[in-house]
Amino acid sequence: MADIRGSYDDLFMAVPNALAAFLDEGDTGGSAAVFVDGKPVVDVWGGYADAGRSRPWERDTVTNVFSVTKTMTALAAIILVDRLELDLDAPVARYWPEFAAAGKDKVLVRHLLSHTAGLPDYDGPVAEIYDWPAVTARLAALAPQWEPGTAAGYHSLTQGFLVGEVVRRITGRTLGTFFAEEVAGPIGADFRIGVGPEDDHRVALAVPPPGHDEDYTASAPNAAPRPASATALRVRDANSMAWRRAEIPAANGYGNARSVALVQSVMACAGGIGPVRLLSPGGCEVAWEEQFAGEDRTLGMPMRWGLGYGLFGTAYGWGGWGGPVVMVDPSARMAVAYVTSQMREPANDQRGLEIVSAAYEGLQGLST
Repeated sequence: MADIRGSYDDLFMAVPNALAAFLDEGDTGGSAAVFVDGKPVVDVWGGYADAGRSRPWERDTVTNVFSVTKTMTALAAIILVDRLELDLDAPVARYWPEFAAAGKDKVLVRHLLSHTAGLPDYDGPVAEIYDWPAVTARLAALAPQWEPGTAAGYHSLTQGFLVGEVVRRITGRTLGTFFAEEVAGPIGADFRIGVGPEDDHRVALAVPPPGHDEDYTASAPNAAPRPASATALRVRDANSMAWRRAEIPAANGYGNARSVALVQSVMACAGGIGPVRLLSPGGCEVAWEEQFAGEDRTLGMPMRWGLGYGLFGTAYGWGGWGGPVVMVDPSARMAVAYVTSQMREPANDQRGLEIVSAAYEGLQGLST
């Protein structure tokens, strides 16, 4: 069995065992964490931080968690809602006047967070996504693909820029800076949106699924064909220096399972961890209010969307391209995270679900 390092409560042994199984199956490296009541009951890692398997995955290794980043961006926006600085029912144009162009004057803030704004596709060149003013200007000029609020279509890349620009207009800070100062800093979470040169040495770059190279592109198992004009992201783009240095709040958060679970424990624990309170219990509950239920046009499958989180029974969370996942269960005050640099094809990837299921096994033991 693969060597797993870190610590865990014996009741949760199924989690490190699952991680070890993934590595035994050929995964390069990864980490898993379970927090209950804001404290770690599992914090484990193993494998390697590079495709050549020459650099061990260490305690402080971080990697791109792709769309798990959306839960961090959502938390930032929900904090502003809780502070009464952001109104979910306000038109986006109240904060970002240029956004009213092309029939978007009735797009509400809640539509951005629930993937119902009608702007699921980014049609600019990849190089432009590293230029915040250029990408937000392009999005402000786009016409919605459907009447906002009437349908959902996963905004895989655009959501972060849309929410991030609203946050910037309100606070004068970029989403990444706001997150660092208002979320990660106060609770001591090793998570950031984009990374600087000081962290390059500990970044594990994405490893394409077996049988693919760095031209592998993002897709969902049941997704409808994307418009020919839609920008396709490749692994090589996500592994580039330009990607790391940019702020792409839907997709370029860097962390490990410990930091992801720690941040989302804020939502699991009614807005606070220990002496630090980031938002009220009521502010957390707003995130779980169903905004849409039905077929997601982009994903091609039934979805329930809250505000920035997918709703799955009594748990909430989201996953990222290639395999990372976070799940929050407020009724159990539990947050579970799995982070990996090793991509697998979406249709054949159950790793996140296995980690979450293993965490619930331990939770049952904890309650008996």
